[in-house]
Amino acid sequence: MIITTPGQAQGVIGILRGEGDTQTLKIFIGGEKRMNFYERFDHILHHTNSLLCVGLDTVVEKIPPSLRHEDDPLFAFNRAIIDATLPYAAAYKVNTAFYEAHGHAGWRALEATFRYLPADVLKIADAKRGDIGNTSQMYAKSLFSVLNADAVTVNPLMGTDSVAPFLEDETKGVFFLCLTSNAGAQDFQYFSDGTRTLYECIAEKVLTWNERHNCGLVVGATHPQQLQRIRAIAPSLPLLVPGIGAQGGDLEKSVQFGIDENGRGAIYNSSRAIIYASGGEDFQQAAALSAKQTRDALNAAKMIK
Repeated sequence: MIITTPGQAQGVIGILRGEGDTQTLKIFIGGEKRMNFYERFDHILHHTNSLLCVGLDTVVEKIPPSLRHEDDPLFAFNRAIIDATLPYAAAYKVNTAFYEAHGHAGWRALEATFRYLPADVLKIADAKRGDIGNTSQMYAKSLFSVLNADAVTVNPLMGTDSVAPFLEDETKGVFFLCLTSNAGAQDFQYFSDGTRTLYECIAEKVLTWNERHNCGLVVGATHPQQLQRIRAIAPSLPLLVPGIGAQGGDLEKSVQFGIDENGRGAIYNSSRAIIYASGGEDFQQAAALSAKQTRDALNAAKMIK
């Protein structure tokens, strides 16, 4: 249930969240002060007591047969997954490629998914964009203004002018690819000039772009030791950490090395392990259980010294 009260700036929005019969009203985005991305990121992680990001990488062939005949099967599945996992998630990462591949129908599902996500979670458009300035302006407009994403993923390799359009609004976050979770990350991201690796250079450069406190880094859980080094370079930047689910990253070490001094500062994405926990008609219950177990494991890892 969503309760919205008109107010100044972004308004006052309360969301009823909870498990079972226990629900609490949380009022987040408040009247007079407009939160920058950092403030909202930390606020959401604190109030949801979660580091979990659920990835909505939806493939029609993998959703239950009963939903495939819906007018919009992609959105029908996403809506069911969001309803099931919302008590346990701080963020949702929607990989746009899984929707763009379906043309107009896919974009319609993408828009519907972002509209359905409530205001007390981070809505991340995982688009990995990056191009010359005027093209990036259009990418930023489509993701922030049309989809109303709270944050996007961006490839930083074309440099300052290519990323500047994404950073204009202090309320919108940008997670820059730094050290990705795939095996191919070894091909270029570990390149070193003898003093620094490419991923270290990226982390250092992103710090200089952080004038509006809206920059973050993507660092895979499959590289826990390197994650520790990146956190040392950028102790305050929010981290988006993929790879704790089907990709087999080290959950405990990536939490220990990724969180900040407050036990927050990072969100950990799991997609397939949650949304496809079951291919049957019990998919919602299975997704909810997997999300709860992952949320609890992330919180438990914070306590390990």
